[in-house]
Amino acid sequence: MDNLTAFLTKNFHWLLFLLLETVSVTLLLRYNSYQGSVWISSANAVSGKLFEWQSGVEQFFQLNDRAWQLAVRNVELEDELSKVREELRQLRGDTLQPDSTMSSVASELHLLQAKVVSNTLHRRDNLITIDRGSLDGVEPDMGVVSGMGLVGVVYMVGSHYSVVIPLLNVHSRISCGIRGSGYFGYLLWDGVSTTDVFMEDVPRHAQLKRGAYVETSGYSDIFPPGITVGKIVDIGNSADGLSYRLRIRLSTDFGCLRDVSVISDKHFSERLQLLKAARDSLALAN
Repeated sequence: MDNLTAFLTKNFHWLLFLLLETVSVTLLLRYNSYQGSVWISSANAVSGKLFEWQSGVEQFFQLNDRAWQLAVRNVELEDELSKVREELRQLRGDTLQPDSTMSSVASELHLLQAKVVSNTLHRRDNLITIDRGSLDGVEPDMGVVSGMGLVGVVYMVGSHYSVVIPLLNVHSRISCGIRGSGYFGYLLWDGVSTTDVFMEDVPRHAQLKRGAYVETSGYSDIFPPGITVGKIVDIGNSADGLSYRLRIRLSTDFGCLRDVSVISDKHFSERLQLLKAARDSLALAN
């Protein structure tokens, strides 16, 4: 207390000066319209500039992050494209005009860009809503991907919005394979981790290693082959010990999912109707 009293006594004239200056400036700005308007304009200009700098810095770091993601995805797409070209050459039995064949295959697919408007992570039946619907050409059972990999399958469709069952849903079942090996299984989520899923029914004789990529197998009418799912981070056994159960670290970060694409195929509806008719026919036969 003595030290505070001594400080105030020693610096009383400076403190009084600051107090009087503050009162004078306040009275000047409050009771003089011109000076007040100048002060408000100057304050707004300074705050606007600060917000502009802040926005610029945030956009800079966001652009760097998106540029990195696009660069990684471009490398993956180039690798997948080269593998598809090689497979097409082998199927045709020649090496002539692979580009025209590739163009005809690519022309059957169309990516419809969409925004995620709602997303849940910590429920067993997580769902994603996107801002595209039937008026945009979206249909149930269409595949959904992001710039980093697989997302899920369209479940319900409205006029302007659609609901997607993501990989992080216990009801999700998607066929996938191990890149470069030919072995395949299906993806299953255990309802726990938001970064990992499991690959079930992988044969015991399969040659496996951690770090290998997992991708869509193409054994369905929903996804073309070669879409990245993630990497193998652990190799375990199934409950009955007859197959492997692989833990897959997802390449898609569902926690910050914003932009997605719906895979639209020109012949999607025709194949789906044919498959449904075949199943109905078998059900009647049994």
